[in-house]
Amino acid sequence: MTSLVPNALTALRFLGVPALVWLMLADDNVGGSLRWWALLVFLAASATDFLDGFLARRWRAVSVFGKLADPIADKALILAALAALSVVDHVPWWPFIVLAIREVAVTLGRFAVMDRGVIAASGGGKVKTTVQIAAVTFYLWPHGPAWLHSVAWWCLLLAVAIAVVTGVQYGRDIVRLKRAAPAPRPVDAK
Repeated sequence: MTSLVPNALTALRFLGVPALVWLMLADDNVGGSLRWWALLVFLAASATDFLDGFLARRWRAVSVFGKLADPIADKALILAALAALSVVDHVPWWPFIVLAIREVAVTLGRFAVMDRGVIAASGGGKVKTTVQIAAVTFYLWPHGPAWLHSVAWWCLLLAVAIAVVTGVQYGRDIVRLKRAAPAPRPVDAK
């Protein structure tokens, strides 16, 4: 029962993605009430990232679904927000592209070795996510001062740098796990 709550929070984060994108595109950089709602949706969805992991560990309800879906939900939220910011606010596309390539590669790598074990989010990956959340939050802030967008840009650059470094680390972990013996499969009782 307790594993349902963290997993439901992860599912809510997935549901926040289309809502966030719709609000940002509908606002179209006007900075009106829809932009405030986009910011609130983003912050609420981001809060579920911290809350679901905390609850899963506290209740000892860490699940394979959570270990796999949680990072995918994080990636979907961040990448959707960055893509919408590139369209609406003309944030350069190259950070989105670098981050998207890294996220797809890590996710596919995790799936490729799933039969041998689960590669959970690393500390560096969590720092990257936190810095990305800060960047997107600062960019989403309606009518923010110019210095806030400068801070957002530097946070985004830092997130890209961390993403590249942790992407290499994940790559090494994936290769190491791929070379390891497969995990034994349970035998079906008949």
